[in-house]
Amino acid sequence: MKKINLAITGCMGRMGQQIIKSVKIDKNFKLTSLTENKESDKKINGIKISSNTEEAFKKVNLIIDFTIPKCTFEVLKIASKLKKRVVIGTTGFTKKEEVLIKRYSKKIPILKAGNMSLGINLLMYLTEITSSSLGRNFLSKISEIHHKYKKDYPSGTALMLGKGIALGKNKNFYTFLGKKYLNKKTFPYGEKINFNSIRKGEIIGEHEVKFSSGKEIITLNHEAFDRALYSEGALTASRWLMTKKAGLYSMRDLMNFK
Repeated sequence: MKKINLAITGCMGRMGQQIIKSVKIDKNFKLTSLTENKESDKKINGIKISSNTEEAFKKVNLIIDFTIPKCTFEVLKIASKLKKRVVIGTTGFTKKEEVLIKRYSKKIPILKAGNMSLGINLLMYLTEITSSSLGRNFLSKISEIHHKYKKDYPSGTALMLGKGIALGKNKNFYTFLGKKYLNKKTFPYGEKINFNSIRKGEIIGEHEVKFSSGKEIITLNHEAFDRALYSEGALTASRWLMTKKAGLYSMRDLMNFK
């Protein structure tokens, strides 16, 4: 099988570094380009770090992007012009930015996921089924814990799970968002989806969805022990996306959930 020429944006970030490690042991890929928001004389695996330019992406088949929304749109603009596939693991997009990503996907294949873990995407599917199956008397809430360096909250994964609840209830996710708490020991259920985010230590990621009727509680959860599960998920997504036409895809499509 011919190797996939790969570009990694945000290569000095935590996920960028982890993806580089995973690529070294995955024979399906050839690391071709590494980018950051500023060029550097530093080299990784003999590859000089460049900024996001047409030259940086010209020889690649696919770009993996775990950065910030501003950088992601720099990448999408260039990828769209060069007809390159993009896997997006960046989170924190606004509703308008989500619409813009969909517009780009009419020109190139894009797979976007707030979390690349196969387990988390299964959890989202189960969350949607549970939400759909339970009556209106069940209220919900989502809690998540991440390392102290993570700035955004709720996490992209927590928001993904919230979308699962909203889909199950046939609700508009953006109007079904409740209160967002930070570092609370306890927080309430609500008519809308309430979130609590805890930032401490070196925790990779813990997510929990709870449904309560006041008489019983149903809990769904996922705990990550190794950051490699995210990078390996991104590479699985990349291999899968190489076979697809222009469009906006998710891990749900990859896992063939109905």
